[in-house]
Amino acid sequence: MVFSSPTFLFLFLPAVLLATWLSPTPLRRFVLLGASLVFYAWGVQEFVFVVIASTLFDWALARGIARRHRGDPGHETAVPDEGDEPHVPTAQTVDRWRHDPVAKICLLVGLFQNLSLLAYFKYGGFASEQAERLADVLGLSSPGTIAVALPIGISFFTFEKISYLVDVWRGDVEARRDPLDVLLFVALFPRAIAGPIVRLREIAPDLRRPKPTVDLASAGALRFTQGLAKKVLIADQIAPIADACFASAGDGSLTMGAAWLGALAYALQLYFDFSGYSDMAIGIGMMLGFRLPENFNRPYSAYSVTDFWRRWHMTLSRWFRDYVYIPLGGNRGSERATERNLIIVFALTGLWHGAAWAFVLWGLYHGAWLLLERRMGWRAVDGPPRWPVARRAVLLIIVILGWVLFRAESLDLAADYYRAMVEPTFGLAEPIRLVITNQAIAAMLLGTLVCFLPRDRSAGWLLTEEPGRTALVARTLLIALVLPASLAAAFSSSFSPFLYFQF
Repeated sequence: MVFSSPTFLFLFLPAVLLATWLSPTPLRRFVLLGASLVFYAWGVQEFVFVVIASTLFDWALARGIARRHRGDPGHETAVPDEGDEPHVPTAQTVDRWRHDPVAKICLLVGLFQNLSLLAYFKYGGFASEQAERLADVLGLSSPGTIAVALPIGISFFTFEKISYLVDVWRGDVEARRDPLDVLLFVALFPRAIAGPIVRLREIAPDLRRPKPTVDLASAGALRFTQGLAKKVLIADQIAPIADACFASAGDGSLTMGAAWLGALAYALQLYFDFSGYSDMAIGIGMMLGFRLPENFNRPYSAYSVTDFWRRWHMTLSRWFRDYVYIPLGGNRGSERATERNLIIVFALTGLWHGAAWAFVLWGLYHGAWLLLERRMGWRAVDGPPRWPVARRAVLLIIVILGWVLFRAESLDLAADYYRAMVEPTFGLAEPIRLVITNQAIAAMLLGTLVCFLPRDRSAGWLLTEEPGRTALVARTLLIALVLPASLAAAFSSSFSPFLYFQF
């Protein structure tokens, strides 16, 4: 079930909102858990039982870690795990916990079961293909390949479950006594499929007693409308141009101008599609009484690749920073060790996005730019650099070139596309001309204009937080004009899943 589908917009969401608001506060989490499981099962059917079993196993392991902590003399000041006040253990206490063998075994078992599920469902087919190719090269008998259906959202909720176990082990969050709390945390439908990647401590107070308010719900409705408009009025209108250009690269009819047009179209489509989903998820969360973390902050206004990754898919960047980069040593060692850690993180970032060598190269491409920026002093994340407009333009070109690898279905297609971007050929293939409609051009122009607005201007802030007459006019126009247009587009368009569903 897609947020922009008529089924969700006109049936599922209104029913869940009505049931949540009419339910007594103690019962709301049961309503939300039931709705979330129905929402997830809608797309993955029986795999929902795997998610439930895996989550309950994580809950039991976290309770095992917590019991070891409570047996430690340094834990006597801990608060009950249903309390809203976080317990902050001392550094000495945390050090003792990390050396407890039973707690460490519980953590390792939890990491193994989560990563094993992710490896099988997401990378099993890819690994078997590589093994078959290697067998062919070595002249060995083929082991055969396996085909595994990828459950949507597995990359997101796997990382969330891992963060919960690690945070309990570190003492950053209390293990939940009630397994339904952990189930709701993992399955909460606004962000279960494509993020943002949430940590339990970020929404812990709301899990047991969600408390939606009129002010929060009205701000959430505005944010949801903004995301819906991004998806159906911009991303979906641009998508045919990107699809036609990448298809033309495969048959050799892609010209230089069309190649750059298609790459720009995909850059805009991906941003407005994914940030639109995040806006809708955050908006639904607000309407239900949850404050989910922000996931985007004008990434195409960045001055450098380092700055870009502090603005694009921010919850994923923070996850890799806190659970991979810092445990590897971060920047606390030598310069060579720091560079090694960055390369590892970005190789894993690419692999997280998909089981293909193109994704790994895309991650290494960004990692290489980060290393270059560190060495040349081009990071520019703490203040405006010299020539800010030029820096933004250069960054956009770097990112667009990377998106070609991200979008291409194979390394051969990516090579063909890059070749078309530099060979001086002219004209447009017929399939591309057919999709360059007035509607698509208007969407591309609007998307480009939004991306090139000043860095300190945010539509999300204007629509939900900023006071004043300008903000009031913007909100009125959003509800009076943009919302009906978005609903009409969603109702009349064909099925269009969000791009990040495949990850």
